[in-house]
Amino acid sequence: MSTEKSQELIRVEEYLQNEQNSEVRHEYVDGRVYAMGGASPNHYRITGNIAREFGNHLKGSPCEPFTADMSLKTPTGQYRYPDVLVTCDM
Repeated sequence: MSTEKSQELIRVEEYLQNEQNSEVRHEYVDGRVYAMGGASPNHYRITGNIAREFGNHLKGSPCEPFTADMSLKTPTGQYRYPDVLVTCDM
């Protein structure tokens, strides 16, 4: 779950620059920045299990799963940190 860091709108370039130097990860949605909250141990277990299952399923393919700290830019220009994502572009 994320919490709103700021009410003021910022440009994506400012968000990306700030994110590089931040110890806390933030999502960028419609010009607003939201700090990412921590998760429970059970949440991390579930995330790990899902990523492992994706990895097993994708073995031998050009695709691979990533967890938590991999930023994702959406088609609408938002930046998110999904629990698990799969990419075939790396």
